[in-house]
Amino acid sequence: MSTNPGQRIAVVTGASRGLGAAAAKRLASDGFLVVVNFNKSMKEGEEVVRSIRDLGGNAELVQGDISTVKGVDSFLAGVDAVLEAGGLEPRFDVLVANAGILISKPLAETTEADFDALFNANVKGVFFLVQRSLRRIRDNGRIITLSSGLSRYANPMFAAYSATKGAVDVMTRVFAQDLGGRGITVNAVAPGAIDTDMNASWIRSKEGREQQISRQAVKRIATAADIADVVSFLAGGDSRWVTGQRLEASGGSKL
Repeated sequence: MSTNPGQRIAVVTGASRGLGAAAAKRLASDGFLVVVNFNKSMKEGEEVVRSIRDLGGNAELVQGDISTVKGVDSFLAGVDAVLEAGGLEPRFDVLVANAGILISKPLAETTEADFDALFNANVKGVFFLVQRSLRRIRDNGRIITLSSGLSRYANPMFAAYSATKGAVDVMTRVFAQDLGGRGITVNAVAPGAIDTDMNASWIRSKEGREQQISRQAVKRIATAADIADVVSFLAGGDSRWVTGQRLEASGGSKL
């Protein structure tokens, strides 16, 4: 790890692939030392770190299951350890609470196990990740949560998932009010459909692509980099007067 006393530090959860990986790479290109979190995908996490370093960026890899409080505490202890090993304070400037899961099922088919898994990863994990990071995140820092277009429009195939993202929207507004006195901004990015592995079975089919494009003002399919650029804006100084907001990046989706 190459560091300097003024090094800005960003922590990105769920950063071994998809949107999290794109956000980590973009923040590294912005000059942040990025802590890349993974849960099970160590090989992919290592590849993200390697790609950042190959381009002259600075990144470290830390494992952690963000769906449990124990996992959150273990992950943050790992963050502390890698920063201290590099001669840095165990503190950071930006937290991107990206880790989460998606289960696509209508109301009638959603099981209790599905519901619990979604809320543990997407709501409980975000809540306690932010709570446990309060003493670590610097004043005037940034917290970025991940919402979804599905918290605005209703799709019966995502009954429980949509509810988790509605909860993220509410938590984001509350956190912003709570932390504004420290100059910390808290905002949610709400992507529309993105071409990632999570959406691959649908969005990479001819029918899926045509259907999605027909719903959007901008006639193309989004990539993870499109959303990472929004994360970059919210992580930087230009967003200093933006807080408590749900910033939708959906290409003008009608649904």
